Amino acid sequence: MICVNCPVGCDIKVTAEGDEVKSVEGNACPRALEFARDEVRNPTRIFATTVRVSGGRLPVCPVRSLRAAPKSRLFDISREVARLVVPAPVRIGQMILEDACGIGVDIVATRDLEAQEEDVK
Repeated sequence: MICVNCPVGCDIKVTAEGDEVKSVEGNACPRALEFARDEVRNPTRIFATTVRVSGGRLPVCPVRSLRAAPKSRLFDISREVARLVVPAPVRIGQMILEDACGIGVDIVATRDLEAQEEDVK
C-alpha cells in the first residue's frame, strides 16, 4: 500500500490481524503508522466526480467532497450525485449536495461554470 500522509509516498507493507495493525515496514517517517491504522480500521477517500449542469457553457462541472468519505460509501455517493442536475451558473465552492447519503459529507463545485449565452436574433 502507498502511504499518502506525507509527500514521500512510501510503499509500505502492513501486517494486521482484524482491525489491529501489528507492523508497518518500508516507511520513511512515523506518519505511516497512523495512515496504516486508519486504512485498516476505516479507509476514507476524498470523493471527486462531475455533476450535470443545465444551461451551462459545459454539460458538466467538477465537484468534490469537503472531507474524506468512508470508502465503503463512495458508490452510494456516486449514485446520489449522478441523479443531480444543477442549473448554471455554478460558482466554485458552491454547495451541490449537502450531507450526501446522510453521512455528513458535503459535495461542492470545484470550478466556476458560466451560463450559456443566449443567441440574440
